[in-house]
Amino acid sequence: MSAPKNFQLVHQLSRRIRIVSPLLKNDQERCYILEIILKKRPEIKVVRSVAALGSVVVEFNPAGLPKKNLLILLDAVLGNIGQAKVDQHQQAHKVFDGPVQEIDLAVEGMSCASCALLIEMVLKRDDRVKQVNVNFGTSTLTVHGQLGRDDVAKKVSELGYQVFATDTLSQRKKLIERESERIGKARQRFVWSAILSFPVVAVGMTMPTSRWLHWLQFVLTTPVVFGSGWTFFAKAWRLLKQRTANMDSLIALGVGAAYGYSLPSLFRRKGHIYFEAAAAIITFVLLGRFLEERAKGKAGEAIRKLVDLQPATATLIRDGQESIIDVDAIVVDDELLVRPGEKIPTDGVVIQGVSTVDEAMVTGESLPVVKDVGHKVLGGCVNGNGVLRIRATAVGMDTVLAGIVHMVDQAQSTKLPIQKQVDKISAVFVPAVMLVSASTMVGWLVVGAPFGFAFGSAITVLLIACPCALGLATPAAIMVGAGHAAKEGIYIRNGESLETAAKLNVIVFDKTGTITEGKPKVSDLLKISRLGEEKIIMLAASAEHNSEHFLGKAIVEHARDLDIALKPTTHFYSETGSGITAEVDGKKLIIGNKGWLIDQGIKVEGLLSAAGKFAEQGKTPVF
Repeated sequence: MSAPKNFQLVHQLSRRIRIVSPLLKNDQERCYILEIILKKRPEIKVVRSVAALGSVVVEFNPAGLPKKNLLILLDAVLGNIGQAKVDQHQQAHKVFDGPVQEIDLAVEGMSCASCALLIEMVLKRDDRVKQVNVNFGTSTLTVHGQLGRDDVAKKVSELGYQVFATDTLSQRKKLIERESERIGKARQRFVWSAILSFPVVAVGMTMPTSRWLHWLQFVLTTPVVFGSGWTFFAKAWRLLKQRTANMDSLIALGVGAAYGYSLPSLFRRKGHIYFEAAAAIITFVLLGRFLEERAKGKAGEAIRKLVDLQPATATLIRDGQESIIDVDAIVVDDELLVRPGEKIPTDGVVIQGVSTVDEAMVTGESLPVVKDVGHKVLGGCVNGNGVLRIRATAVGMDTVLAGIVHMVDQAQSTKLPIQKQVDKISAVFVPAVMLVSASTMVGWLVVGAPFGFAFGSAITVLLIACPCALGLATPAAIMVGAGHAAKEGIYIRNGESLETAAKLNVIVFDKTGTITEGKPKVSDLLKISRLGEEKIIMLAASAEHNSEHFLGKAIVEHARDLDIALKPTTHFYSETGSGITAEVDGKKLIIGNKGWLIDQGIKVEGLLSAAGKFAEQGKTPVF
């Protein structure tokens, strides 16, 4: 065997070798690609690389792969990898003296992780761009730089993708509706492709010699390739004009080659027909795209639930007249009316009225909070049993709810350190696969294999080496993790926090009242009356039966759990945020907080010590 051209063998044992290659030195991407390609061989057990030295250790099974053949394989693979040029766009020379703005857009049309890498690569070439993050899982992009939104949209559109603004929650709702339509179209394309492809594949498996069966395959395959599969060719052509490639390029090349090779054989009435391969490839890829779109939709469920918290309309009060307006039409200082049970349309301050507001989705507090004149309210929270007039203080993306949505977006879009390495691999993986495919075909032809066999082997390499799973795995994991956390009311600020959380063994919380089920229950009863406990519970529950307060409902529920029958109530009066008065069974009852009883002239000094102990335990005393 002649000396290898692309590496030096520095150590060898019967089942392990170590090589050093100048092609790998200080090039982590090529080291990763070599590892991925070598690990596809079952005879190779372990591959370890050190980019700083250009060193690779390979542990293998000599019974299945002799050392001589392994060295030939390494030389060939390193030669192909060495020919792949990686566009390492350096940003060290970029200087940003002025303000840097953040631009967020939704991107439609990305079919795999390589699409996201392509958009990132093109945008990073602009000297006005400081940082770019394109997330395939969430179909969003974030650009930090000194260029405008229109400039970003133009650059992305030139690559064949559509962009949409995400400035308001209403715009987010429209994008969610488009997502549902996109999933439906993906399903429709797959179903039609499967219906047409099934007979083609079935006929192909019988190895037909009848020409009319070949023509049947041609007739059924053509709409699959140029109908359902046309998007692959369109994107591949756009990418070719940009002198780049992705997964669509591999599919278009493989399907186009199989279909194009079959046409001359069909018309000459001799040679192999590969129509079933072209149809099957399109169908299986479309199935994968449909399942992928559906998985992305489920992973983004947390965002949809947050967006749905904002009502679509609001009641505007202007010159004493009420009118229903779209929530996007609200401007700062508008006066809005919020009726009982309605969602607060935007952040504001109360200018009239008293009510309780459920702010659990923002603060985590399980109990509604009393809101009076001068108190701040948050958009998306649910108003209680009072009527509020508020003055808008923030609208659009400046609201707290929009900030939470943006934070979850960022958490789902964050690239972990491991994902950044994967992106580098994927960026050079496609051109490397093309070179390996071409080398496979040439190699088989050189050793005398039939053209059909060599061609089939080359197509197999193209289609099997798909980097989509490589690029989608980590973003999908982040989306699912952040999504499940958001369902439980836990909002993760960034992906690094999620990665760190896996290593936590102790969590310290600063507020005991926040960590509850959100359903108050009666836990203790301290009485100084001569009445029995059951009698006191009956009186209190009967009085609270007419109350809408969450603590009053807990008292009623406690009585029902004890099978205590309630009695009719008369002279019921409720003071929002304080308490109630009522008459039950001939007795006048005053129930509420400490201040309410003091206002009614009731002495509570003897209960304050016990009430303080209950409060220290995170419990809410009701007098």
